Amino acid sequence: MNPTTSILSLPEDCISTILSHTSPQDVCRFSLVSTTFVTVSNSNLVWKTFLPSDYEDIVSRAVNQFSLKFITSYKQLYRLLCRSLLIDGGNKSFMLEKYSGKKSYMLSARELSIAWSIDPMFWSWKSAPESESRFSEVIEMRTVNWLEIEGKITTQILTPNTTYAAYLVMKISHRAYGLDNAPSEVSIVIGNKVKRRKAYLCYKDEKKRNMETLFYGNRRNRVVQEQEDGENIQVPCKREDGWMEIEIGEFFSGEGDEEIEMSVMEVGHQLKGGLVLEGIEVRPKNT
Repeated sequence: MNPTTSILSLPEDCISTILSHTSPQDVCRFSLVSTTFVTVSNSNLVWKTFLPSDYEDIVSRAVNQFSLKFITSYKQLYRLLCRSLLIDGGNKSFMLEKYSGKKSYMLSARELSIAWSIDPMFWSWKSAPESESRFSEVIEMRTVNWLEIEGKITTQILTPNTTYAAYLVMKISHRAYGLDNAPSEVSIVIGNKVKRRKAYLCYKDEKKRNMETLFYGNRRNRVVQEQEDGENIQVPCKREDGWMEIEIGEFFSGEGDEEIEMSVMEVGHQLKGGLVLEGIEVRPKNT
């Protein structure tokens, strides 16, 4: 007997139960098989199982409650949550990974602890158009000699038993300087476990490299090389939304409730400026 025919001979509620144990991506594929699957793949029974168990709490914290009034099915709600949803007064955003239904969060710059951020001599808060940022504000470094950015999140609000990564989401302004003089330290702390690595906040300009070689010969390059040998130093990567990101580190969410501390620190006492910070994003690690 054809396996497909066998499945289609089952009652729709049985097929719905079977599909609810697959994934959103699988359900969309099944909907192409037959008209029966089209009907079942749109059912509330299927799509409710793909929503996180705390979806009602997340939705209740949404900034734009008006858009939620037009949601008439769990499939529509799932699709809405696959787009960035501002929550908690606009200081965080929530999103579901489209194909797996796993949860992602982004902490805005306002939600982070940034050394000297309240002093306009060192940092400047700026309004951000909706087309440029998911948050209404971003923060730009004016001039500092001590960079310290920290954020915290608990594994309880994430998808259990999932490998996550945290990313610093940023841009470099045209007035940037000093950000490529030395790598910063990025770290993830879970309980008594600490994972550290180094990262440059921007690419070192080739013209600057040539000028350093001209004025300092090989002395500066030799020192930097000695520091970097044997290390995998991160550099910014471009994102689809126009921002750039640096991976801070990864961790496993498990099934308990642990606090994750994420930080970026550079204390070389060298003046630097021009870093524009949107926040820290925590999302499932792609493998």
